[in-house]
Amino acid sequence: MKRIELSITAKAPLAIGQRKPGGSVSEAMDYIPGAAIRGAIAAQILNKAGADPAVDADGDGDDFYKLFLNDDAAVFQNAYPAIAKVGDDRYEASQNVQLLPTTALSAKTNSGFKPGKNGVFDSLIDGFCAREQGLFYEPNDLQGDRVEPLSGFYSKKDNAYCSHTVSKRLLTRVGINRRRATAQEDILYSIEVLDEIQGKKNPAPMVYRSSILLRDDDLAEQLHPFLHHNRDQFRLGGAASRGLGHVEITAEIHNAQPQTEVIKHRIAAFNQKMQERWEMWAVFGASQAIPEPTFFTLNLQSDAMLAEDWRRTMVISEPMLHQFAGIAVDDPSLTLQTAYSSYDYRSGWNAAWGLQKDLELVTKMGGVFLFSTQKPDFWYENLAALELWGVGDRTSEGFGQVQICDEFHLIFREHAV
Repeated sequence: MKRIELSITAKAPLAIGQRKPGGSVSEAMDYIPGAAIRGAIAAQILNKAGADPAVDADGDGDDFYKLFLNDDAAVFQNAYPAIAKVGDDRYEASQNVQLLPTTALSAKTNSGFKPGKNGVFDSLIDGFCAREQGLFYEPNDLQGDRVEPLSGFYSKKDNAYCSHTVSKRLLTRVGINRRRATAQEDILYSIEVLDEIQGKKNPAPMVYRSSILLRDDDLAEQLHPFLHHNRDQFRLGGAASRGLGHVEITAEIHNAQPQTEVIKHRIAAFNQKMQERWEMWAVFGASQAIPEPTFFTLNLQSDAMLAEDWRRTMVISEPMLHQFAGIAVDDPSLTLQTAYSSYDYRSGWNAAWGLQKDLELVTKMGGVFLFSTQKPDFWYENLAALELWGVGDRTSEGFGQVQICDEFHLIFREHAV
């Protein structure tokens, strides 16, 4: 298996839009979906090849078919903003972009990472311990101020946390009458776009980080030089004919293997903190017993398309997790303890078909699912594989990416960052 890490530098504004059901305004997203990267690379390959993908009599396709259409097609992950704000109007590129879980909280006023802000902390473990002790949990910060969920991207450098944001602006355009080559009456519209630079006094080019995962090593070795030789030929998003969407893509190829030992370490650290906080909350509750099961979390790093019994759902249940992990023998001790999730809608444009994609109900990125099991050894390798390949439908387009036991859950209100 191979991982091709992508660094996408915007050379022009990006019209990465989404339209809500019943709405008439196309809003720009805060990131580049994996589907947009997948479509841009596919279009460039077909343009260079000058031929349509083919399948032989045995059902085996050509390299294009294996890359995009096969059951084991490559996984194109979302590209998240990699420019971190490190000071007043100062921005730096970061290699590691993280997503805040939906359980992350910050003060309603002056919210954000320290210094200069009130700090951010996580509420998953404290909330679970308080509930199991029969206590009501309403978090606040150390000053007693009200806190609210905080979402977005961040990175950590030298024990300091930096937020990642992308600025947007509206571009106003007028329709052209093709016969007279003049402005057409009553056709005036605006497009919301992602800016190609961050900052004003010290402008920095906007950079996004993404990855492509491939099971076929030979295919990866062919795709990597193609991306390198055509790095400045890609267009992402809409309105490409109007000068938008120009990007430069640099690619680095690495081996990719499930990080089983890393998963074990994260789960062990999570359970150690769970026991420490349980003992603290037990002072106020009725139960003094420390929970025996091993706990772990599934954190959605991208929107996920989840279905159970052919119906869309926002929660990953125990049978669904068994199915995602490909486990034939169920673990009866597996229990979903709590879930923090919400829904949204996603659509898009299929350039190959020239048609609008179906409107899909998705579970929003940042969702957290807390599980427990009496058989942790049964799950380590399977969870490592899930973290690599994702869960749910359309994972090849970047949906369903997960992380096991996000380390941000270990940050409590006493040590907000």
